[in-house]
Amino acid sequence: MRVLLGIGNPGPDYARTRHNVGFRVIDELARRHDLSSWTRKWQADVCEWRSNELRALLVKPRTFVNLSGEAAQAVLAFHKLLPADLLVVVDDIHLPLGTLRLRASGSAGGHNGLKDIEARLGQGYSRLRLGVGAPAPEVEQIGHVLGEFATGEREAVEAMISKAADCAQAWLRDGMTAACTYNGPLHPP
Repeated sequence: MRVLLGIGNPGPDYARTRHNVGFRVIDELARRHDLSSWTRKWQADVCEWRSNELRALLVKPRTFVNLSGEAAQAVLAFHKLLPADLLVVVDDIHLPLGTLRLRASGSAGGHNGLKDIEARLGQGYSRLRLGVGAPAPEVEQIGHVLGEFATGEREAVEAMISKAADCAQAWLRDGMTAACTYNGPLHPP
């Protein structure tokens, strides 16, 4: 079994924010595979995905972004899984809108949700970063990540979420090397 964990904030007030693109990728995977049996456990909303030999858990922590590690740690401990069995899907303000970056391990890069996961699990888990763009100079970072995308950005956001779901599926089915082919901008230069 493997775990796909999207980082985001629970509740309708946050649903369309930049911080919640991780949740939106998890929701897209559930939609594609007609998964609707969500349960609440391990401080998260959890749905099991089974397809032939594939078995994975889709996880959306209910602890808010900064405490995402609580759910990650609980799920892995319960199922006796290693951090290498975890893919975290997360927003990244340091990447241009629409850019994906998948890595097998690494640092938190300043993201508080990843910092919490690393404090509990170390750095040996995969992370799929979704570029949400940097804030304008006059906008504070917290306002940027808790803000919604501009109307002119929404088409690119939907395309990025779809591409990220494709990437996550490739990670599950074919491994890291195949999934890394999704790295880069939506439309290569």
